[in-house]
Amino acid sequence: MLVTGASRGIGRAIAVAFAEQGDRVAVHYSSRRADAAATLAQLPGVGHVSICGDLGTAEGAASVVDAAIESLGTVHVLVNNAAVNIAHPLADTSYEEWQRAWRRTVDVNLLGTANTSYCAARHMIERGVAGRIVNIGSRGAFRGEPDHPAYGASKAGVHALAQSLAVSLAPHGISVAAVAPGFVATERVAERVTEAVKAQSPFGRVGTPEEIAAAVRFLASPEATWASGTVLDVNGASYLR
Repeated sequence: MLVTGASRGIGRAIAVAFAEQGDRVAVHYSSRRADAAATLAQLPGVGHVSICGDLGTAEGAASVVDAAIESLGTVHVLVNNAAVNIAHPLADTSYEEWQRAWRRTVDVNLLGTANTSYCAARHMIERGVAGRIVNIGSRGAFRGEPDHPAYGASKAGVHALAQSLAVSLAPHGISVAAVAPGFVATERVAERVTEAVKAQSPFGRVGTPEEIAAAVRFLASPEATWASGTVLDVNGASYLR
């Protein structure tokens, strides 16, 4: 199975969760080679690999999937986790900066997810694999991201993409779903875990990467085939819809 953006945080937790159940994992990273190596070192079992590639280009996305297939022999599960999140509040951002933020965010978060999904799904269809695709979206797709509008919009697209592919790929035995996490305590955002952020949930805390990984592992399981098309909120009741 292939996890994009697996060098740390949620992606690392997902890779560990699948390795623990016996899967061989392709750990994708863009630039954090040392972090990807640390992820590999944490994975139980053998046969895991790391793959470097820029999902912000069509060629890069295809090469990542191809490398995973070549290394593992097949990809039966794809988890689209890689994303960028660039601050660009409209009132404080120049038009040039606005354009750069939107272009890079859409290229990686939405087009990267679309392209890896295409390549992996075509492989599954050609091999007759009853595969699984799980996209990592965001609570922000529903409640809004005022300082990161491209991120919120791209994640809304990721949710819609999962639902569209769920319908088109079901006849091929492939299920597709999405997870919409709330605030999750990862290395990247550790300094932003304030009491106010914790108070967003009635549990009085933020989520953990392992909780998101557990949801992904369920959606990728044979038992969750009938959940294809689902966008699963995992946010500690911090946002209800």
